[in-house]
Amino acid sequence: MSKILVTGGAGFIGSHLVDELIKKGHRVTVVDNLSTGKKSFVNSQAVFYKQDVTLASLAKVFKKARPDLVFHLAAQKSVGFSVSHPAEDARINIGGSLNVIDNCLAAGVKKFIFISTGGAIYGEARQIPTPETTAEKPDSPYGLSKLAIDNYLEKFYNRVKKLNYVSLRLANVYGPRQDPFGEAGVIAVFASNLLKKKPCHINGSGRQTRDFVYVSDVVSACLKAVSRGRGAYNIATAREISINALYQKLADIFKARSAKHYPALPGEVFRSSLNYQKAKKVLGWQPKVTLEQGIEQTIEYFRGCGPARHNNESVG
Repeated sequence: MSKILVTGGAGFIGSHLVDELIKKGHRVTVVDNLSTGKKSFVNSQAVFYKQDVTLASLAKVFKKARPDLVFHLAAQKSVGFSVSHPAEDARINIGGSLNVIDNCLAAGVKKFIFISTGGAIYGEARQIPTPETTAEKPDSPYGLSKLAIDNYLEKFYNRVKKLNYVSLRLANVYGPRQDPFGEAGVIAVFASNLLKKKPCHINGSGRQTRDFVYVSDVVSACLKAVSRGRGAYNIATAREISINALYQKLADIFKARSAKHYPALPGEVFRSSLNYQKAKKVLGWQPKVTLEQGIEQTIEYFRGCGPARHNNESVG
């Protein structure tokens, strides 16, 4: 049993991770400012602190929790917001992350696990699926901020400060508890709207592709990173699907009409799919949930809970 601190533990991915850590008998502390996360998602057996990771007062939480391991999921996650507000994105995603890492060093944390991003870091990659050896070319401040922390971890905190770490570069994550009103959760958005018989819209032509990985598979990768690996690993399915084709899968289930098309969002890549062979070899991880299975489980979640209860639920 370990003492584990999870930032963003009231959010979509973080709350699922906290649930699994507690099932495995770990003592878990959750840090979340609830700007997008939801207190109702926090496991009742976890110790919860409403705390912003950018503030100096985070040190008090670390002194109380005395964690052995830290998962850092708290982030500003909107590509569009980062394009409009790059300084604020950097304040949260770079400044906040460095604050968490420095507190890890002060507390003698044994391992730091960072939740990074895949597509936004590699940009318009020539090789699809994209391996970790590909040169990073972020097209947005969000991608730049995540890459900055990957570089800090590799070139300074690991090399100079000897901090043991893993960075998980996630593809597009989806599943229960995802925000159906946000920018990133397109499957949740489609499922929510279709359940309410509302029209759906697609940004751009819809021919852009993404790699969708189910939340339970992401949690599995997080758990494997506790005892294995060092450095950056793609967590994905290596399968790309266009947004048009994705929408059609859901539309067929609901017998819905075609989606409307809006202008493309700035800073978004056109094709994105990640190679996960490094994670398979080193972490012993590979995805298990197919897109069809994941879509079915996500729809069932929204059917059972009602979309209105999940406004603003995402990584805090």
